[in-house]
Amino acid sequence: MGEFTTLMARDGHDFQAYLAAPHGKPHGAVVVIQEIFGVNAHIRAVTDGFAQAGYTAIAPCMFDRIRRGIELDYSAADIDEARGYMQQLQPEQTLKDLAAAVAAVRHSGRVATVGYCWGGAQSYRAACLLPLGCAVVYYGKAQDAGAPPQCPVMYHFGTEDKSIPLAEVQRMKALHPGGIFHLYEGAGHGFNCDLRPSYDATAAALARERTLEFLARHLTGERAGEEEES
Repeated sequence: MGEFTTLMARDGHDFQAYLAAPHGKPHGAVVVIQEIFGVNAHIRAVTDGFAQAGYTAIAPCMFDRIRRGIELDYSAADIDEARGYMQQLQPEQTLKDLAAAVAAVRHSGRVATVGYCWGGAQSYRAACLLPLGCAVVYYGKAQDAGAPPQCPVMYHFGTEDKSIPLAEVQRMKALHPGGIFHLYEGAGHGFNCDLRPSYDATAAALARERTLEFLARHLTGERAGEEEES
């Protein structure tokens, strides 16, 4: 559905991004922030899904600062490779790339970030440091960005996530007491990804429903549903 386009960050770095347009006038825009596996088939499908829901959706290739075209799967070897790429990125560089992606879709209206795993942590950082309508964090570790979130933030975590145990979720609640936190009983890390063994279809569907309600509320002003902490 979507196609790749070229963006440029403020420091002159040019990079690829997967862009998907909705049918008709967009309700707003969503910047989809990748896991450590690059803008792979799963992230492209997620981006297409937001476009199908009525948003201009873009997934910047955050690893292009290291090497173009990085696209990995979920094997142990690829996970090790992906972590190596992640560790080479500097937060300031990542923020510049996200700012360029936000600017590229701002013509569609208010903009949200939705990030997964490593991208979830970047979505939180974007909520603190970039002008957004809202942000969504899927199983990402939020760290102090030097400023609190400047927009509403929704968080999705699985109760069986070994990478982010419940004690870590409690730490993040203390970091952002105004956030909307949802826990999914029995779900593990990466529960939204249908290409991973940890995929949980029930949790993924409910998280998507809540996310779309949240986006409708904060990007279009529609009150599609009430969010409650669970």
